[in-house]
Amino acid sequence: MKSLLIRLTHGLYDQDIAESERENVQQWLALKLITHEEGKYQFASQYRAGTISLVSESGAYLQTLGESIRDHFIETNNLMGAKNGDLVIAQRLLGRRGGPHAKVVVIAGRSETYSVAVVSMKNGHLGLYDIRTDHPAGFALSDLSENTEGSLYQINNQSQTIAAYLGNLSDPKVDEKIVLALYNKHDVFEDDVLAMAREFPKEVDASLYPHRRDLRHLPFCTIDPVTAKDYDDAICFIPETSTLYVAIADVSEYVHPFGAIDAEAIYRSFSIYLPHRSIPMLPSELSETLCSLQENVDRLAYTFEIHIDPTTYEMNSFELYESIIHSHRRFTYEEIDAYLQGHLSAQNDKEAKALEYINDLNVLTRKLREKRMKKGYNFRSSELEMRIDEEQNIISTEFAIETPSHALIEDCMLLANKAAASMYERGVFRIHESPSPLKLQSLYTELASIGIFVESQGSIKETIMAIQAEAERRNLVSEVDTLIIRAQMQARYAPYNMGHFGLGFERYTHFTSPIRRYSDLIVHRLLKAIQAGDSEEGSYVLRNIESLCTSISEKEREASDIEIRFHERKFARWATTVIGQEFKARIMRAEEPYIAEIHDVITGAKVAVNSQFGLMLFDDIIVKIESSNLATAKITASFVRHIEKESDESAGS
Repeated sequence: MKSLLIRLTHGLYDQDIAESERENVQQWLALKLITHEEGKYQFASQYRAGTISLVSESGAYLQTLGESIRDHFIETNNLMGAKNGDLVIAQRLLGRRGGPHAKVVVIAGRSETYSVAVVSMKNGHLGLYDIRTDHPAGFALSDLSENTEGSLYQINNQSQTIAAYLGNLSDPKVDEKIVLALYNKHDVFEDDVLAMAREFPKEVDASLYPHRRDLRHLPFCTIDPVTAKDYDDAICFIPETSTLYVAIADVSEYVHPFGAIDAEAIYRSFSIYLPHRSIPMLPSELSETLCSLQENVDRLAYTFEIHIDPTTYEMNSFELYESIIHSHRRFTYEEIDAYLQGHLSAQNDKEAKALEYINDLNVLTRKLREKRMKKGYNFRSSELEMRIDEEQNIISTEFAIETPSHALIEDCMLLANKAAASMYERGVFRIHESPSPLKLQSLYTELASIGIFVESQGSIKETIMAIQAEAERRNLVSEVDTLIIRAQMQARYAPYNMGHFGLGFERYTHFTSPIRRYSDLIVHRLLKAIQAGDSEEGSYVLRNIESLCTSISEKEREASDIEIRFHERKFARWATTVIGQEFKARIMRAEEPYIAEIHDVITGAKVAVNSQFGLMLFDDIIVKIESSNLATAKITASFVRHIEKESDESAGS
């Protein structure tokens, strides 16, 4: 339902309406909530679609879908019974004093289409309760196929029906089912999608592609995590001409609009990465084989040939074309780091050719990064890496550290993404707006609480650099960078360019990961249409670009949320095994409820801390685990004592 409302906000063409949506469209057209002109359905000017939020006695706010406009206030008598989280169509009310007002005319459904509920004991009675809100889910135990304590169900909030039995909360393997069920994600592809994927040839026959640039003689290589199976990108660098080749899997050659695979890819929009497995956007026949740029096989690619000035490090020129490549070697990040440190050498001629340019490319990308940092930012927040066993219990956790090999690949990909964004005025842009004055002021207040007082340096760039320098002096680099990131707008996809604040780029998009991001696949289709002069194909790609950008931004947040929630559930299970034990932690939120992050034998678990003492942001403390709720994945702890900082005397003794 949310997807339909977003598309009607921007304009929806008749041929893009699913059969299941037609009844709603016709009903709203009859009510004159939407218009139909030149084959396009769109909300009439006085109507808005949105989500009801912040319900109070006086009313609630309408968070408008698909538009960056102020929230509308809806008085209680104009809510029509709509509750927090409901999707509604509302009519704007003109002539009211104060901010914009509206009234609900249609309750279209629930914003959270699916929820998960658990059978649990409250006040001596078993009942089914929502794991997010802890409120009754609205079903009797007699409605359930399994009603023992801990039984879990996926609930369809639109139809108010039980969608699936997930298992029991006592089983660690049910955590994955819970986080996927909340967003109705599934890992199994439908039979028609798999059948179509299996029809593709197992190998690439170069003779079938005479129009493609043959780059198989170039020593391309891939550099990825050791666990990776979907190799989106391969690189090759020719130092003599300062030419960088960035070859990207040509997914658009195989996944065409309107097909079963494309429909499933739109629905998923992103691959989801869990510690023990990935849930791919595309079937493995494509994501891990035919589209994956594996070593020692021919593969179709969409390649940027980029010429870089060796003295100014500017992109002198670039060319984009369809190609065939043959990767010489699949390297891991660890192998390239070892090579750069002189601890790894080539084992054969093909490997030697691929490694031959790595040192030169490392020097070039380091210079590119130095140049980029003059406008962009280096935010050093850490990504959590979790290892789990076969029973899906935690083995270990640690925060990943960026190494030279990661930086090398990142800057190659940034160049290709920048080049792609320069080729159109309307399409898919990756935008990141500068922080608002209100968010900056909130950041300055938080920093003041830990003794970092900000004086404006004349620009946001200079001010943030001054903050980072002080954080480095206090050994709070990652923590302060996390606060800075929190103060910024969230990066998102948009049909028009608005620049990328964090990277310091005037134009930016996502081009380099079409196996795992639908945004990149759309960019490939658009660029191919532009290069072919195919206005009809270009028109198709751009027809619903506003709603598509909104949708994939939302799907990106869902994928990220699933990964975070999975970690939280694993931490909660670990915490149940250490009730009463004490751990080192650091305060990450210095107001009730206090939140601390454990930095001990396990790192990264967030706990709510009960304390009668005044705790300060980034205080290092000892906490005792008091409880862990597996249903809500919330851990509570009590404050034990501060960890005394080493004094100068003891440090020097």
